[in-house]
Amino acid sequence: MLENSAHVHQGTSNLSGTSSVDEIEVDKKQDSNVKMNETKTKTSNLKHSYTIPCSSEFRNRVSQLADRKKVNVADLARSVLLMVSDVDISRFDDPGDPDPQDRETIILKSGPSKGRPWRRKPRLQVRMAPGYEVLFIRKALNLALYMEEGKAQVRIDTAQTIEQRKREIERIRQEALEAAKQEQSNHQLPETIEEMERLQAIVSVLSFEPLQDGVQDRSDALHILGFPPKTYPSRMELRARFRMLATIHHPDGKYGSHERMSQLNQAMEVLRYAS
Repeated sequence: MLENSAHVHQGTSNLSGTSSVDEIEVDKKQDSNVKMNETKTKTSNLKHSYTIPCSSEFRNRVSQLADRKKVNVADLARSVLLMVSDVDISRFDDPGDPDPQDRETIILKSGPSKGRPWRRKPRLQVRMAPGYEVLFIRKALNLALYMEEGKAQVRIDTAQTIEQRKREIERIRQEALEAAKQEQSNHQLPETIEEMERLQAIVSVLSFEPLQDGVQDRSDALHILGFPPKTYPSRMELRARFRMLATIHHPDGKYGSHERMSQLNQAMEVLRYAS
């Protein structure tokens, strides 16, 4: 009985010892997690000072907007970064660097030249999390100005509005298809076909076979322009006929011909000098 009691007591003692070791390990892990969280917090709180070169006008407009909103310039940039995708910001207009003549004068506050004036590019100082490019921040600030002036907007889409937009696009597409079908159907109407045939017949009548040797004399010129031989059309009649035929035979037209257009020009030159 004593041996059994001793064995049980020893077993109990071992169990309690194991429990103490486990508690120590848990405490160590908790301490480690706390330290890691503290490290992450410190890292996330790090700020980087960005120097954003810009024109004096842009600097003033951004600064005035920040004053009106009772925030600093970095808050303006951060608000845009939170609301607008990186792709849209990257595609937005860059206001650019200042012109060579655009400079500001400051008084140096430290160093060997302390107290002396120094001309430099206008700039904005922005303290934000590290990792951004200066150009990206400048575009974000420009977008903030556009949004304030109503020249750019951020649209918030829900699942419902996205579905509505899809339905609207599909409706417009169907209307366009129906209009195209209707137009094609109209072209097949007997009246339309008859009118097209009549116009083609007129064009064929007004067309002429280009002269093999070109326009040599007044008789050739009258033939090209469709006047009877040995007639004397007026300048007004010549210009009117030339314009009508040029509309048909111009190379850019459906029935156009470089050769016919060239001989039309030759005919006008011959008749101009012959008259």
